[in-house]
Amino acid sequence: MNKFLAANSSRNMKNSGTDIQIDQRNGRRLVLLPLPLQGHVNPMIQLANILHTKGFSITIIHTTFNSPDPSKYPHFTFHFIQEELTETEASTADIIALVSLLNIKCVAPFRDCLSKLLSDVSEDPIACLISDAIFHFTTAVSKGLKLPRIVLRTGGASSFRIFTALPFLKEKGYLPTQESQLENQVVELPPLKVKDLPVVNSRDPESVYDLLVSMTDGTKASSGVIWNTFEELEQSALAALRHDFSIPVFPIGPFHNRFPSSSSSLLTQDQSSISWLDKRAPKSVVYVSFGSVAALNVTQFLEVAWGLANSKQPFLWVVRPGLVRGAEWLEPLPNGFLEDLNGRAHIVKWAPQSEVLAHPAVGAFWTHNGWNSTLESICEGVPMICMPCFTDQMANARYVSDVWRVGMQLENGLEREKIESTINRLLVDEEGEAIRKRILSLKEKAKLCLSQGGSSCQSLDSLVSQILSLEPIIFQTP
Repeated sequence: MNKFLAANSSRNMKNSGTDIQIDQRNGRRLVLLPLPLQGHVNPMIQLANILHTKGFSITIIHTTFNSPDPSKYPHFTFHFIQEELTETEASTADIIALVSLLNIKCVAPFRDCLSKLLSDVSEDPIACLISDAIFHFTTAVSKGLKLPRIVLRTGGASSFRIFTALPFLKEKGYLPTQESQLENQVVELPPLKVKDLPVVNSRDPESVYDLLVSMTDGTKASSGVIWNTFEELEQSALAALRHDFSIPVFPIGPFHNRFPSSSSSLLTQDQSSISWLDKRAPKSVVYVSFGSVAALNVTQFLEVAWGLANSKQPFLWVVRPGLVRGAEWLEPLPNGFLEDLNGRAHIVKWAPQSEVLAHPAVGAFWTHNGWNSTLESICEGVPMICMPCFTDQMANARYVSDVWRVGMQLENGLEREKIESTINRLLVDEEGEAIRKRILSLKEKAKLCLSQGGSSCQSLDSLVSQILSLEPIIFQTP
């Protein structure tokens, strides 16, 4: 194992130019298992860094699929398991099929790897396993090995409340959703509409329901759940979860305000984004990124392109390979499209998102409302244009537009006129100014919760105490 700390001293950790105080080693080891998708790897690596500063040794078990570069984390130990996905199985085109398959194929190699780690008496004893909540198979594995298990839920608490209510929503007839009911209110879960409930395009729609129910059941069976959120943002949802669950709840976010996520990006980031932004006026640029999984058809892609162009506002657009179904990259754009914009647009395959959102030139973020992106936008005080695609993104967008009121939602299809109007309402009109004031207030709360005595700071102390109270596993055989 790479030892980053001397056993009897505390040191500072350099991370993106920031000195991070590291506590004395406490003689306990944590084993972390991330789900191998970008939006899940980032927060797990950030959590690993946070807990490392609290004196824990960190071991990360990861699939060979979408594996991070261990050389970027010399203070962690990595073990890779062979999940043996075929090229077809490893596609993110059907994300539910992929995740469901990982929950089957990872069982044996993960159990074998964890058993070997538990039997290694040369290392610090293992206090617990921290697994992504979607890896529900770890419930049975950790129970069989008598190892305490805490889960990390990488999404928000508000959307998770919906997942816990799925059997009830199905019983009430909200699910499966019907076209004629999409605009109806879910009266038991305001402010949600039926169209905000978790839906994913999958070969087997029932598998979506089964996966989410297994995730919530596995979370309830754990020794606690860690949230990348903060009390002041999701107080009512966290209170409801504390009432419904018999396990501790630890909202210790925003993670990225403690540790940036750029080093854990699975895609190469184009730093030209920053130099291009440097030449733009403050709060003038629309930053557009729909995450690492979502996909558009060619018609939708062209409506986005023309909506951006017709708004007359400068824009930085992330078009990752695979974003447009049936296209390699920018081929669907009309000839001369970029040239006609005279430098008002910059298109990249992937951007350093945290740096982009922190840049003074960015005035709006057009996002798919994945939880990491939503939280990063709040923490930088950047108003959002919401275009959710699947699962928790619809609920996140509803909270952004209707509860926190820090963004506008594009609903009922993509049309260039609607896109143009929304961009200008947010960047130019008085309506946008009111939204900016509200999100700057949330930004300040996100900062204060991490300060000494803040809600997330206190919750982190409670998490550390919880882990240290668990009986360490020194030797265990399967």
